Amino acid sequence: MPYRWNKKVDVDETIVVIKNVLDKETELPNWLVNAIYGAIRDSDPAMAKYFYEGVKKYAPTAMKYFEEGSTRAPI
Repeated sequence: MPYRWNKKVDVDETIVVIKNVLDKETELPNWLVNAIYGAIRDSDPAMAKYFYEGVKKYAPTAMKYFEEGSTRAPI
């Protein structure tokens, strides 16, 4: 179930989860990608922008899940 990012710390926590998963696994699970897409969709655009900036900086390998045209984007 998607949730909203209301503060930057919410986004920061999401990025930490992404990093932790990728430290242990080679791919992000579908449920996590879907939840993050829901948060991107339902949150203030400034929070989405902050998310993309943070992922690019701290977990750049995860950008493949969230770039335009990603095959992992939910339908």
